[in-house]
Parts: sequence; structure tokens; C-alpha cells
Amino acid sequence: MMTNYGLTWTDAAGTPHATVCSYDKGSAEWRKKKLEAAGCTSVKISETKPGQLLQPQG
Repeated sequence: MMTNYGLTWTDAAGTPHATVCSYDKGSAEWRKKKLEAAGCTSVKISETKPGQLLQPQG
């Protein structure tokens, strides 16, 4: 069974965000690196259940 992951982060302007889709572990790690390279902070990967949406943290 696949485990789902989502991400939350804060962009360079200070606005909190959360993904609206699920990732596998490798894709979530790749997305985290891309967000950090773009200047985002507080990038966090969280395990989610199918259909569960994360809320922006801020």
C-alpha cells in the first residue's frame, strides 16, 4: 500500500501554503528541495491519508 505525503511551507513573502495533492516519499523530498531552493522556509513533509488535505501553517 502506498503512503501519501503532503507539504506545508512559508513562501519568501511570509505567506503559508500547503499542497493540494499527495506525493510518494521520493516526490515529496524532491518538491521540498525545489521549495527550499526557491527561498521558501519551514518546509515540512507530513504523512497524509488518502483524500486528506493539509492546512497552511502560519
